Amino acid sequence: MSFEFSEPILIVGIGGAGSKLAKQATKSLNAHCLIVSNDQKDLSSDCPSIHVSTKPIINPTVSLIRGATTQSESEIMAEVSKYSTVILFANLAGKSGSAMAPIISQLSKEANKNVFSFAIMPFKYEKDRIFNSGIALKRLSANSHCTIVVDNDGLLQSNPNIVLDDCYEITNSAMLHVVDSLKQSSISKETQLLTTGRTEIDLETSLKDSMKMLYENMPPNSVKHSILYVIGGNNASVGMLNSIADISSSVLNEQGAQIEMSTISSEESRVVMLSTVQGETKFDKYDPLGMIPKENQLDWDDPECSINCNFDLYQLE
Repeated sequence: MSFEFSEPILIVGIGGAGSKLAKQATKSLNAHCLIVSNDQKDLSSDCPSIHVSTKPIINPTVSLIRGATTQSESEIMAEVSKYSTVILFANLAGKSGSAMAPIISQLSKEANKNVFSFAIMPFKYEKDRIFNSGIALKRLSANSHCTIVVDNDGLLQSNPNIVLDDCYEITNSAMLHVVDSLKQSSISKETQLLTTGRTEIDLETSLKDSMKMLYENMPPNSVKHSILYVIGGNNASVGMLNSIADISSSVLNEQGAQIEMSTISSEESRVVMLSTVQGETKFDKYDPLGMIPKENQLDWDDPECSINCNFDLYQLE
């Protein structure tokens, strides 16, 4: 089944990266924006915001931020309840995103909203963030009707000489291109992987980069369906478009390759690929206990969090 967007739409930016993406995406969908963060610098005067306070701790853990977020649940729910569709942007590589995304998505689900989420995963060398991102993604996916996963590490692996700022710019731009097409595209209610290539190369090489990034995350036979957004495709030759179709059909299932021309006004020229996946991906291995079936888990309903209860407990010698 395809995800159905019904108005009014609320776009929620979680943390630093999420807030920046949400503000830009709001313009594309003519939606309302909400910023939720524990960092005052992420909040904006031109967009409604909820500040999750972790004082007096200045370097809070993921569990502490999550615990503080539960104290703002009524405020978050009051905003979410006004809308039919909730779109979440969360950088799960950051503490704010991995802490708050499970809570906010759960509140949206409990309010019977259509929940659509974008999740950005960490680089492989960010080993201290991988576990929390895997846990957060699992919960975010369970609470969302559709989750689009962006793996910055996949782009870095396929382009090892790329600098970090360029990597962020490429993947962020790819997400915004997908947002621009949401009202015209038919996206299934499943987990999707978003892949793309560099902008300074031709469309054919960009497609190959996208596929290489895709198969960094999963075995080739796990792709059920793919949509190719050809950015700047209206300026490409028919021969180039035919070449892209031939390459995608030879690698993907003949019925699984779908070409969509993007009408987004852009000076860049590249391919953005959205693939529906089945089976295990590398993100499932981020949680060493992820192989345990859900029915055998004791703590699934309540994500781990810590709350300062101010108990006067004396140390016992």
